[in-house]
Amino acid sequence: MSFETLGLSADILRAVSDLGYTQPTPIQQQAIPAVLQGGDLLAGAQTGTGKTAGFTLPILQMLSSRAAPAAANGKRRVRALVLTPTRELAAQVEESVTQYGKYLPLTSMTVFGGVSMVPQVRQLARGVDILVATPGRLLDHMQQKTVDLSAVEILVLDEADRMLDMGFIRDIRRVLAVLPAKRQNLLFSATFSDEIKQLADGLLKSPALIEVARRNTTAETVAQKIHPVDRDRKRELLEHLVRENNWFQVLVFTRTKHGANRLAEQLTKGGVPALAIHGNKSQGARTRALAEFKSGTLQVLVATDIAARGIDIDQLPHVVNFDLPEVAEDYVHRIGRTGRAGAQGEAVSLVCVDEHQLLTAIERLIKRQIDTEVVPGFEPDPTAVAQPIRKNQSGGRGAPGGGGGGGRGRGDGQQARAPREAREPREGGRDGRAPRQGDAGKPRHAADGGGQRNGERNAPAPRTSGAATGGRNGGGNGNGGGFGGNQSQPGKRAGGGGNGGSGGVGGGKRVEGQRAPARATQGAAHQGQNRDGQNASRGQGGGERSDFAQRGPRPARRDGVGAALLMGKPKRD
Repeated sequence: MSFETLGLSADILRAVSDLGYTQPTPIQQQAIPAVLQGGDLLAGAQTGTGKTAGFTLPILQMLSSRAAPAAANGKRRVRALVLTPTRELAAQVEESVTQYGKYLPLTSMTVFGGVSMVPQVRQLARGVDILVATPGRLLDHMQQKTVDLSAVEILVLDEADRMLDMGFIRDIRRVLAVLPAKRQNLLFSATFSDEIKQLADGLLKSPALIEVARRNTTAETVAQKIHPVDRDRKRELLEHLVRENNWFQVLVFTRTKHGANRLAEQLTKGGVPALAIHGNKSQGARTRALAEFKSGTLQVLVATDIAARGIDIDQLPHVVNFDLPEVAEDYVHRIGRTGRAGAQGEAVSLVCVDEHQLLTAIERLIKRQIDTEVVPGFEPDPTAVAQPIRKNQSGGRGAPGGGGGGGRGRGDGQQARAPREAREPREGGRDGRAPRQGDAGKPRHAADGGGQRNGERNAPAPRTSGAATGGRNGGGNGNGGGFGGNQSQPGKRAGGGGNGGSGGVGGGKRVEGQRAPARATQGAAHQGQNRDGQNASRGQGGGERSDFAQRGPRPARRDGVGAALLMGKPKRD
């Protein structure tokens, strides 16, 4: 079968021929006619088999043959929307649209984060036919009303399984809510999970189902191999393989962002040019690293799983799993970066004793046993004991990473520091000292975030007006976010930054004569010490007194990160 038999126009066929393609892949043979029929589609195929052309070619055909809807201001309106999970994949899809549609009077653009919105707003204002976007930045434009999606005729969810893995389901639903009810929906995915089918049931209407290969299988053109090695010798073995085999254009996957940075630095110091690419890198750095890698000037590119989707490099020869992925499906996408479009590729995994369970899960998923080869000189220690693998933590509310509840977590494998074990409070008041006479009757700060540092007592500070008290869930009681002083005068001490937690911030009024707490302990979610009237807290809120002050005294306890003892305060009169 050739592209001429698929019902594509002469202009599209000429563009396809310019790129050197003559025969459609199996997914293209089935998807292109199905999309041209105008119905919904659920399609799955191995990564690297041409899914992108499977929906871009028929979309270009349909939009070029239909009359564009007229807008009140005369500009083009978005007629096709493609959602992707990563910036790299969005750029790849839009590049394909541009290449296949270069002889058509259609316009396209990408919208993703990490770059300024201003050029995107200007281009959207001029009008665009095909919009390729990541969900987060698209929502930003929707909120600012810089994009009009009321004329969308075709919606594509590309790599839908990855979008679900990355937690985009709520964003996707918000986008779906503003789209026209009458539209064509196309869902493309490299893997078919139960979650994908649930999404399809709620989105697609009587869809055609295309599955050109068995679920979660790897391409036959990729030679897979396991090299057992001790965990401390992985980097040494990687350098050995690159040098001895004279490898160039090696894509290496690590489990964490920190691990990617560290490995790239170590390889560069060892004489192997390497750069890292992951979610914390700026878009400019990611683009430059990919450009150098594609051009062949960069020998090794170290990436996390966020880059496993969207890296499309012709004839990429080698993929190395420096760390096995925690999710078995990610293994399929990682090694799918090589052996694309029928080319031969090699996928090597460096496996230590800690990762045997991960390897078992991968082999169970792909329903085959991967060949194992021990590299001479790097034989693993048979007496080595497996150690637990640090799990990736998802950032956001409620993730481990705050002192109390809901602090910002640290994602991509950077585990939150565990709190120190709390000591029992000494009898007789703070630091074991007997309470001073008259202290019981003195008003205290409404939400005590003070405490001692290295056993020092809180020195009374000059009276100030406007030192902030903690609001609900605010203050320094270990459950709230930071609090800082407002309107404090230069040279006078006000409340310091509070302990980490839910991010609640107090911003109320301090009564004359109250003692401003000494330097507060640093929280996991937010910290800061307020001096000279500057707020170290996030946002404003609270009131004259917090709920903690109104509930009466509480027993002494230790805060969530193991610093100062926090004492219950007598209720104010």
